[in-house]
Amino acid sequence: MRDLLYTYYGDDFTGSTDVLEQLARGGIPAALFFAPPTVEDLALVPELRAYGIAGESRSQSPEWMKQNLPAVFRSSRAAGAPITHYKVCSTFDSSPSIGSIGCAMEIGRESFDGHTVPIVVGAPHLRRYVWRGRLYAAGPDGRVLRIDRHAMSRHPVTPMREADLRKHLCAQTTLRIDHVDYRNIRRGDGFGAFAKATTAGADAVLFDTVHAPELRTIGKLLWRAAGQQQMFAVGSSGLTAALVEAWRDVGLNFVSRSDVSLPPKVRGPLLALSGSCSVATERQLRWALAHGFAGIALDPEELLGDASRQQAVVAQAIQSIGQGRDTVLYSAMGPVSGPASGSTLGELLGVMMRQIVQATHISRVLLCGGDTSSHAVRQLGLRALTWQANLHTGVPLCRTHGALDIELALKGGQMGDEDFFQVVRDA
Repeated sequence: MRDLLYTYYGDDFTGSTDVLEQLARGGIPAALFFAPPTVEDLALVPELRAYGIAGESRSQSPEWMKQNLPAVFRSSRAAGAPITHYKVCSTFDSSPSIGSIGCAMEIGRESFDGHTVPIVVGAPHLRRYVWRGRLYAAGPDGRVLRIDRHAMSRHPVTPMREADLRKHLCAQTTLRIDHVDYRNIRRGDGFGAFAKATTAGADAVLFDTVHAPELRTIGKLLWRAAGQQQMFAVGSSGLTAALVEAWRDVGLNFVSRSDVSLPPKVRGPLLALSGSCSVATERQLRWALAHGFAGIALDPEELLGDASRQQAVVAQAIQSIGQGRDTVLYSAMGPVSGPASGSTLGELLGVMMRQIVQATHISRVLLCGGDTSSHAVRQLGLRALTWQANLHTGVPLCRTHGALDIELALKGGQMGDEDFFQVVRDA
């Protein structure tokens, strides 16, 4: 197979495109697929050096993972890249029953002969930090909070109520997890500390990540270790950013695409669909509605049980777009107290999106919500996504390949500034 540097599996779609952005910043030719790629899929990017598989394990049970992840990891190992990355959100939200990172780590470790698994969660470019094993993240107001005091502590499905990531993982796995402190990394002893933990029998090792220079050091030591044996790693897009720096340091000089001019302002209105319940998305929705976007509020319970209501919403959206209005369909305005509609709502939003795009020939779409995006995009008949442009850190604009030819942005709930909908529309 090709001379690959890296493969990854994203536990949701928004996080998967975040990795595409990091690879683009390093100039690494890459594509994101929806299943282990065929020869025909790989031909979409002739110069391919890295690829991802967009998954949905973040919203699935350990039983689902045990049925679906082994084949994916075997495929990635067979591709021959030195590093395979199980990509998770930098907020690390997960639980023993839903999106279990511990379960995925067990499966990946077994698929790679039981080698020690590095865990790199901190992503300074996203203002997510790991210090002394505890996770901190910036909130919508810019303040950096310990994750158990952050809005993610109130996530409707996987609330983060434990900041110590080793303790958090201990509820999900029996694997022994060691820790490399930021002081070891700053002293230049990161590789020695990792090797010592490995020799002592650690199944996995969590790295502190507070500043970008530490991330660069981590990338170099992991790339060095991967040169000795294929590596399976767990982490956020911070791990990808670390590896990009390591590749530069060893002389793999690609042409960075991060400064390429953005595409022109979208021709025609923007279509946005949101299943996010986050405070950040609520602020963005309110800003958009106050600045000319047409809003179509969705009642998930009513919508899921009534096909005629679904078609009425699609018709309303088509009419709005036909009038030249930027249009957003949303199922929540901030946190909700009722049960999450989950995969069923996401799948329905995907079907509705496809119908609206086909009827209007709209050229750019925004999807909001990690779980929503994972389930919605699978309804679009796509083969792959490739990077198109940088919109906002963590949310690139992508080009679709398959049944629809559009520009697509996938936004996690916590991502983006208040005027993000306008940013996507105007590029």
